Amino acid sequence: MKDKVPYAAPLAIGLLLLAAVLVLLPSGLLFDFGWNRDRNRGGAGDTDPWGKGPRLEENQEAASLVSGDPSDSLLAALLAQLASKNAPDNEAILTFKDEAALKDFLARANAAGLKVLDTLGNSVRVGFDDLNALRGDMRDHYGDYAGAGGNYDVYIPEVPQEERQQQSEVGFGEGALAFMGIKGNFTSYGKGVTIAVLDSGVTKHSTFTGARLKYIDVGQGLTGTADADGHATAVAALAAGAAPGSIGVAPSADILSIRVTGQDGTSDMFTLAKGIQAAADAGAKVINISLGAYQSSSVLTRAIDYAYERGAVIVAAAGNDQAGQLTWPAADSRVISVGGVDALGQQLTFSNSGDQLQATAPGLELQTAWPGNQTTSFDGTSGSSPLMAGAIAAVLSQYPQLSAQQAAQLLTTYSADAGAPGRDSSFGWGTVDVGYALNANNPSYLDPSISSQHFDAERGVMEFVVQNRSGAAVDGLILGLNAVGIQSQVGVPALAPGERWRHIVHIDPSRLLTEGELTYTSRLINPNGLTDQNPGNNRKGSVVFKPSETPAR
Repeated sequence: MKDKVPYAAPLAIGLLLLAAVLVLLPSGLLFDFGWNRDRNRGGAGDTDPWGKGPRLEENQEAASLVSGDPSDSLLAALLAQLASKNAPDNEAILTFKDEAALKDFLARANAAGLKVLDTLGNSVRVGFDDLNALRGDMRDHYGDYAGAGGNYDVYIPEVPQEERQQQSEVGFGEGALAFMGIKGNFTSYGKGVTIAVLDSGVTKHSTFTGARLKYIDVGQGLTGTADADGHATAVAALAAGAAPGSIGVAPSADILSIRVTGQDGTSDMFTLAKGIQAAADAGAKVINISLGAYQSSSVLTRAIDYAYERGAVIVAAAGNDQAGQLTWPAADSRVISVGGVDALGQQLTFSNSGDQLQATAPGLELQTAWPGNQTTSFDGTSGSSPLMAGAIAAVLSQYPQLSAQQAAQLLTTYSADAGAPGRDSSFGWGTVDVGYALNANNPSYLDPSISSQHFDAERGVMEFVVQNRSGAAVDGLILGLNAVGIQSQVGVPALAPGERWRHIVHIDPSRLLTEGELTYTSRLINPNGLTDQNPGNNRKGSVVFKPSETPAR
């Protein structure tokens, strides 16, 4: 998705303008406006932009249409979406008001010059050689339609090579689970829970032990053969792998593989929606989608509705474009959107941000499975998402009385605060911490931590956030600081379970300009007698760069 450009806002404005113009234009100009776009795939001159058939203004039936026909709004909506480079210009998704209207359309589609490619509920994916055929059906049967739109492409996220800020990042290797507070015997995590993986098709691998791996074919086959098709295997193992070198968060969970990508490695809104509905129908309580697009569709929205109403939770990758908005379906408010962090707890430079972001999870150099019974190092929010999906399955297996949505809420509520204190657009509610979520009410579980060192450039201060991720109150903590070579210790007040406390250090702007960068480290010192369940989160370090550079988070 590196080269994909967000189109949602301009398309909405364009749709309104186009609808207004369609009403005002004479019939002879109506189709000139809709077709004279730089979309010519088949040549120039007298051919139409699809390169097939006569120009629309030469079609007598089209030219005889009356301006202001009520079906013009349907055409306007469709044309606005087909204008996107990410929507094929020779197919559409049509939605009908009820089953009877759909049945009538299916009976007449072939004779009308429309090819039915697939159906889902009251929606149809159709192909056409001449938009006149579809325009004519909209006009003649306008009362049957509920909507029309393009079938946007959906992509596996790419990982950009450039950085948006100066930052030294540290990968995880096999350390992601420990970072997420998972230790000891967790082999039962995920037992009895099905995680659906909507991706490129999971290949058989020793990490998917027993008969845990199952398949559903929604029209794309089961697995692919290209190198990129290994994406699904890597994703599924992060959620539920069980072999050494590729152990996932929920090693006892069942995996339902639904291939939604084609031979070119991309998917589309209709196929993705079909995969979501199939997963929900099969009883999957957790649905992972490590794909995305910067446009949405009503068919995707209805599929999310369908899954949500049946008790499933959808987890999706935020995207790897360094963008200030999330890709769909992660951008949907009901979806658990997941960004990426490195082993220092920093937001990864490529991870998308946005107000809708729910959580973050490890996303750099993750050790996981690869086709051919191999392992690989995996980067991106594509890996962060299944770690959260596995975490939800783990919680469900330990607390079966919870719904999938409640399990997800438990993980976001009891997460490691990161970045600015509280929820923010870079980390959501925080970084997933399975140990904390499962032990939030366990008084014997003690885990005081340094959640973040956050540089607030606007105020010129460094914030050190201490969070008590314990099931009981903790007193007697000391925060040790090394602020640009100046060492100090600060007493931390007694913290109730889940409580946060922050200490602020002002940055010397003249020294920052002179030296170019300033280094800060912190260490949390526990009182004698406290057994810390996760001492690895008691240290932090970060660098602040001068204003001419992009400042560190």
